[in-house]
Amino acid sequence: MRSLTKSAALALVLAATGCSDPVDKAAKARIFSPEDPPKVVASAKEKLPPEDVADNPQVSRRILGMDAAEVTERLGPHSFQSTLGYEWAGPNGNTPVKLTETRSFRAGPGGVNGDFHGILENSRDQGLEVMRVKGQVFARNRYGPYRQRLRDRGMAERTRTELTGAIRDFDSLFQGRIKLTPAGTVTHEGRTAWKYNVSLGAPQEGGTPQKLPAAFTPKNADETTKRRANFFAHRLPRSLEGEVLVDAATSVVLKARLDGRIGVPQEKTPEAAELRMTLESALTEIGKDPQLQPPQDFLPDADKPQGIADALDHFGIPRNKAGDSTATPGATPGAPDPEDEGEGN
Repeated sequence: MRSLTKSAALALVLAATGCSDPVDKAAKARIFSPEDPPKVVASAKEKLPPEDVADNPQVSRRILGMDAAEVTERLGPHSFQSTLGYEWAGPNGNTPVKLTETRSFRAGPGGVNGDFHGILENSRDQGLEVMRVKGQVFARNRYGPYRQRLRDRGMAERTRTELTGAIRDFDSLFQGRIKLTPAGTVTHEGRTAWKYNVSLGAPQEGGTPQKLPAAFTPKNADETTKRRANFFAHRLPRSLEGEVLVDAATSVVLKARLDGRIGVPQEKTPEAAELRMTLESALTEIGKDPQLQPPQDFLPDADKPQGIADALDHFGIPRNKAGDSTATPGATPGAPDPEDEGEGN
């Protein structure tokens, strides 16, 4: 009995010694600590004073580049609409090439994990549509049927970011030279907003704010690809004007109008060109739940698109099966058709 008491006492001493070990304490703190919130949630809690936009480049970049997930965390449900206009003017008075792109986005409650519905369309009759409702993702091109995406691998989130990133894309194309000048306060959708006039700022010191890897140059690139690469490499912002409204409570851009021109000097490329780019965007229905519903008709998720073998089945054309005595003349008995091999049947 006395030996048992001594063993128990020794166990208590060892346990107390172990608990006092700072390494053990740090390990237990890491193991049992609450899970960190998603990065977007943490970013949404960051204070970005809208009155500092004009004087603090870091604040202005954060506000102009804020994506839909953080906007939803800050504002709640809302609708977003933007129209981007592109007009390319070539040398020698060639007829300008125009393209208009419309981006629509509706965000439901739930923040970063909430429902949303996004549509992208352009004046060339192209587009796509993506929605996430109750954790289910559906997508389609402009005229195709919806298909459920059970394994979208982040496609929905990437599309959400791209659809709502018009101002960020504009600022990037203009090399971060959007300059904001305070112009008082106004009201938008019943909310107080700081108004900023837009102009073309000086080139950033040290070049672009983020050092990017060299652009990939394809082998035997056609002339169109070369012109596009030359324009991006040698582009020079020439003018920029407009206005931006920033919500006083959440620092979210509520409305924007931008109009700018970018050119390539004649000495940089044989075919000098100029791009006029315009943007109109606005957030509306702030705080209103769109009550999104999944589509009534949609195709199920599929491992791969229908191939040749499925097309043959669809049109009632018989396929040669292994061991089929009615195989196509010249085919090896018992050997699968090339179509079957390609399909993995």
